[in-house]
Amino acid sequence: LLLLGPPPAAEAAHEFTVYRMQQYELGGQPYGTRSAVLNTEARTVEADVLSRRCVMMRLVDFSYEQYQKALRQSAGAVVIILPRSISSVPQDVVRQFMEIEPEMLAMETIVPVYFAVEDEELLSIYEQTRAASASQGSASAAEVLLHTATANGFQMVTSGAQSKAINDWLIPSVEGRLTGLGGEDLPTVVIVAHYDSFGVAPWLSHGADSNGSGISVLLELARLFSRLYTYRRTHAGYNLLFFASGGGKFNYQGTKRWLEDNLDHTDSSLLQDNVAFVLCLDTLGRGNSLHLHVSKPPKEGTLQHAFLRELEMVVASQFPEVKFSMVHKKINLAEDMLAWEHERFAIRRLPAFTISHLESHRDSLRNSIMDRRARIDTKALTRNTRIIAEALTRVIYNLTDKGAPADLQIFTDQMQIQQEQLESVMDWLSSQPRAAQLIDKDSTFLNTLEYYMGRYLKDVKQHHVKADKRDPEFVFYDQLKQVMNAYRVKPAIFDLLLAVCIAAYLGVAYVAVQHFGLLYKMIQRLSLKTKQQ
Repeated sequence: LLLLGPPPAAEAAHEFTVYRMQQYELGGQPYGTRSAVLNTEARTVEADVLSRRCVMMRLVDFSYEQYQKALRQSAGAVVIILPRSISSVPQDVVRQFMEIEPEMLAMETIVPVYFAVEDEELLSIYEQTRAASASQGSASAAEVLLHTATANGFQMVTSGAQSKAINDWLIPSVEGRLTGLGGEDLPTVVIVAHYDSFGVAPWLSHGADSNGSGISVLLELARLFSRLYTYRRTHAGYNLLFFASGGGKFNYQGTKRWLEDNLDHTDSSLLQDNVAFVLCLDTLGRGNSLHLHVSKPPKEGTLQHAFLRELEMVVASQFPEVKFSMVHKKINLAEDMLAWEHERFAIRRLPAFTISHLESHRDSLRNSIMDRRARIDTKALTRNTRIIAEALTRVIYNLTDKGAPADLQIFTDQMQIQQEQLESVMDWLSSQPRAAQLIDKDSTFLNTLEYYMGRYLKDVKQHHVKADKRDPEFVFYDQLKQVMNAYRVKPAIFDLLLAVCIAAYLGVAYVAVQHFGLLYKMIQRLSLKTKQQ
């Protein structure tokens, strides 16, 4: 008699959340994975055959060669298991994965690629699958057959449908202003930072340094100058226009539309009148260096040159440990993506530059799911905020020409940079994914950002970007977060062997029934013989 019972429910299936790789189109070019449906058996890269299998990999063992191997063998899907805490991952593994992320997105991938955060059950599934995959390399065919028949397998199934394009998606941005004291034709300083984050998986893109740090500095500058502009004695003769842009990781779509609306579709705008310069804030949360990125070196005698000079003076006199430099890079319109946000303004002939602790726009930190809160140095962020605020104030109030010493510290005592507030803002920004596909005009994040800016600025309002229906510049897709089920299953050969055993059992039973008399006599003779002996 063969008794078969199901395993305990907790072992028979495991449900966990998975996050799909990016899927979008930019300028008509597709990026990321093109599929979302998964229903196939699990394997690890140690298996000889990966075709139509769900290949599971752990981040600590992940390499681009293994990923390519799975795709070359026509794997059915790839699931990459991330540790619970990214900060616990060794730095060499983090750097390697950050370099791989752009390569994964650059190629169009047909099969679904998912990321999952490890737990005990998922790790157990991975280890069992790995053991089963490794056994396929055994020397003995009998061992392989036996292990294959007795091993446990897992069928990976997603709950969602195939991904489809999201129609009429809006990318929101927020602007606010502080009006200068004086006549109508006052010069305007524009301060810009994009709020959205980017990485290989939208739901895992927290973007602490890029560009949570830029938004943190923008909000702190708004707070500081709102206090200065409250009193007539310290109310400067400059308009300050603050802009938290959306779609920065998608070729600065929010900034592009904002410029079009203000320069092409209206007769009254601060951007049309007298723009002194545009200061873009990007990745300012760590390091001992600051770089002013420009498309065209500022000419002497201009306000742009005065700001550059003030930055150099503040760094040299108050923060000698910081390395400061100007990085000149011409705009390459042949590339699909602009390097920095200030290039959007430079194309429209507005004087602009970007300040960042990164020397190159190609740094992998700007587009990685590894950009988390733990990578932010709050002291460096506070110092960089102070450098920018001091230099900007010296330009707006013309302090150098008025004889103010280079080591004059403006933001002290009641006006000092609030490190605790920067920390709390960074905690809020980095606690949630801010990918452009996840933030709409009614999202909690955007409402909070708008409320925060409204505390210090006037005329705070949203701007929206919607892709053109006939020739869209960007297209987003859904099904970026799903539930995956891992069902414990036996391999097909187990069913075959079980069928053979059942058939043999039934065959023996049939023969015994058909020849019961003969069988009974045989048993009697054997019993009698035993008694005689």
